[in-house]
Amino acid sequence: MAVIILADNQELTQYGIEHLLNDVPDTKIMHTPDKTELIDKLKTYEQAIVIIDYTLFDFSDVNNLLIINERFPKAFWILISEDLTESFLKSVIYSSGNISIVFKDSPLKEIEEAISYALCSERYICQRVTEIMFSHKKKDEYIPSKLTPTEIEIVRSIAQGKTTKEIAAERFSSIHTINTHRKNIFRKLGVNTAHEAIKSVIRSGLIDTSEYYI
Repeated sequence: MAVIILADNQELTQYGIEHLLNDVPDTKIMHTPDKTELIDKLKTYEQAIVIIDYTLFDFSDVNNLLIINERFPKAFWILISEDLTESFLKSVIYSSGNISIVFKDSPLKEIEEAISYALCSERYICQRVTEIMFSHKKKDEYIPSKLTPTEIEIVRSIAQGKTTKEIAAERFSSIHTINTHRKNIFRKLGVNTAHEAIKSVIRSGLIDTSEYYI
């Protein structure tokens, strides 16, 4: 029996992945909300398939992911996220051969193929990742836009340890609006996680280190 650990905190994504897995025979699906519980499950199910949203999970950076991946070499991973930077993709692909990558807006066929490949212990890289990896566009041709005052305030709130729900309530906005701002912030800074975003704005002087929640 294949054990699949679903590490995605978005209910809609969970529902969609579970629906796809309904057609896969002889599988056991488990959920995990955070890194600590994920590690505990991998200790028991070392050959599990982990389907995870890297950008929304509590990894501090790509090295954090790769360390856990190296610790459990028999596990197979499928990263499924909304957006990932070129530097992140290169780090993952060149460092590990058991991590597949697709995007949440990838064609359904690619997501199904990623799951099928993982069940056979083979890596799958979607078309969009391939295009990003083999793009000849120079890095210095892209200059990230500056953050807007609203985006700076949201990063400051994230640095103070506030959740998306708390930030939305303070700003009288919807969680969807805050998530959209969050995605734009990551894109402009060229990062994948909140931790990386905080480090970036601290280095640039946009927020003071005293505002960073530890």
